[in-house]
Amino acid sequence: MTHHLRWIGVAVVAAFLVSPVPVSVQSDPRMPAGKEWPSLMGDWGNTRYSTLSQINTQTVSRLGAAWMSPRLTPPANSRAMSVVKDGMMFFTAPPNIYKINAKTGETVWKFETGGGRGRGDGPPAMGSPNREGVVVADGLVIAGLGDSRVIALREATGELAWNQYVGDKARDKGQVISAAPVYAGGIVSVGLSADNGWRGQIVGLDAKTGREVWRWFAVPAPGEPGSESWPKTAQWKFGGGAMWLVGAADPDAGLVYYVTGNGVPQLSGEFRTGDNLYLCSIVALDMKTGKLKWHFQTIRHDIWEADMSISPVLFEAQVDGRPRKAVAGIRPDGYLFILDRETGKPLQKIEDRAVPQDAFQKTASKQPYPVGFESPLNDCDWWRKQRIPSGFEVGCYYTAVSTDKPNLLFPYYGMRVAPMSYSPQTGYFYAAGERSLKWLRRSEDPYFFSNAFSNRVPGLNDLTMGVIGAIDSKTGKLAWKKEFKLGAGRPAGTMATAGGLVFHTTPDGNFNAYDAKTGNVLWQFQTGSTAGGPAASFEIDGDQYIAVITSANVVAFKLGGTLKPQNPPSAGRPTEAFVGQIADTRQIETASLVRDNAFTGARYMTDEFAFNPYRAKVKAGTQVTWRNNGRLVHTVVAQDGSWTTGPLDPAGVGGVTFDKPGTYTYICKEHPWAYAQIIVE
Repeated sequence: MTHHLRWIGVAVVAAFLVSPVPVSVQSDPRMPAGKEWPSLMGDWGNTRYSTLSQINTQTVSRLGAAWMSPRLTPPANSRAMSVVKDGMMFFTAPPNIYKINAKTGETVWKFETGGGRGRGDGPPAMGSPNREGVVVADGLVIAGLGDSRVIALREATGELAWNQYVGDKARDKGQVISAAPVYAGGIVSVGLSADNGWRGQIVGLDAKTGREVWRWFAVPAPGEPGSESWPKTAQWKFGGGAMWLVGAADPDAGLVYYVTGNGVPQLSGEFRTGDNLYLCSIVALDMKTGKLKWHFQTIRHDIWEADMSISPVLFEAQVDGRPRKAVAGIRPDGYLFILDRETGKPLQKIEDRAVPQDAFQKTASKQPYPVGFESPLNDCDWWRKQRIPSGFEVGCYYTAVSTDKPNLLFPYYGMRVAPMSYSPQTGYFYAAGERSLKWLRRSEDPYFFSNAFSNRVPGLNDLTMGVIGAIDSKTGKLAWKKEFKLGAGRPAGTMATAGGLVFHTTPDGNFNAYDAKTGNVLWQFQTGSTAGGPAASFEIDGDQYIAVITSANVVAFKLGGTLKPQNPPSAGRPTEAFVGQIADTRQIETASLVRDNAFTGARYMTDEFAFNPYRAKVKAGTQVTWRNNGRLVHTVVAQDGSWTTGPLDPAGVGGVTFDKPGTYTYICKEHPWAYAQIIVE
């Protein structure tokens, strides 16, 4: 039985429970999760650790799927996480917010945030909820939306309790709330994000009413602490620092912790001299007032789009044999920083290391590194020993992207988005990310930004792998590391348990249980989905459950579960060297017009090293012609040297006739990193 309710263009669908679930013992979210999973990350400290141990290294072989929810339409993704409270599961699958029975998977209510505009004099209809999830507290289910609203629903019924817009009054495209809120001490805090240079912000709201209590900006205004790290121009107004991820909370210390985003322009630093606080930082704010208590900047003067991209984790560190309350943040190059939770002082030795310099970009002379710590990502020396596409060179972390060196491939800052977990049992952090090279390019226009150039490097996908690494918090060394093919999706986050296990979903559809000490795969289940989020664990009627949200549905596992694995998903990332659209044409240009893919307005770059189209198809016997529409001389030549157009001056034209069917790779002789393909039928 269902019924429909509507407020401000928003629909709620409710259903009766078929099997009532006993109310479980409520958990303290200040502690690691137990019978419930009361917070998005298991607890307010984001440890993603369950103290349940019924499912362990000895019993995990008997783990099976107990139930699958009805199909999610539209689907969820690899950032989807749940809260489990009182036998109920709460999560988002945009544009919907769900409450389902955690024992059966049946829907209790579904709140649809809708689209378009509300009727009459009411506010606009709401944007979609963020992809991560919700916070459940004080009888409310609170979510951030893609149109910079925060809404609260009645936990029991799904009815709208309050609706608060927290973005700029002059709305600008790109402003979103991309992560779930943080709740502690009666205050809900939420980060605001955008890629258009809009200043990242954190807003504190009264949880009961939605009334704004405080607001903190990641880029300080003139005269505020930190403003001396910016030029004395208006650059601070659109300097970046987006807040993409959920924060952590320590109510006993009265603090909330967030990590901040990259600078804008993303690859250009010539107009923002200085370290540019508080970009790429771990920050601690007073949860009642929003006042900055301390900060630690992990990257100075960011010009690599190297935002802090994994939520901070609160844990108890061991320093000189004594326990210390600590906060950990992982930099996108895979280095773990461990700080005192109350002061922000490092609890490890930090050294400043010299990094590549670019006077035009006004690069910082040094960057901080934790001494003795290892990254799960491969370093530049490793990449330089790999077989990379001819014509390219490998740069390094902190090498500036320059118009003077357009053929550099850069190791990707791949520890992003997927939340890490911490096990007090092993003392390890379990972090997942991506090992890859990217072709980043600069335009003369500093605000032009696109990361689509990598798609034109043949075979680059073959070098791309997902990684999951266990970092020993005491020594900084990698205890173990595993690699996996990425497929079509991003790596999901991890969950550790007292049963000595680490759970993680890979983009090939497999939900895996690793031995937390060794990294050996002890169990695997095919979910049938390329997108699976981080797991949650809880207990109902004496049974421990492990639940994961896939793009298709929610799947819950317990010992003795009997549902069969699904068919593997179709292959994700293509394995052929050339990817992308194929054009039926015999006329090709030597340069392409590239559009910015961020939110800074329409910006364009003429790419002298991108044939247009990149892939062309013709019939056998056709003469293909190339016109030089750029400013440089280009000689089109077969990769194997079997044919050439000869040098083409600007506006020049050359042709080659293809009589034999086949696939032909060609390059520019003067710029051998410019590849393209002819398919002859």
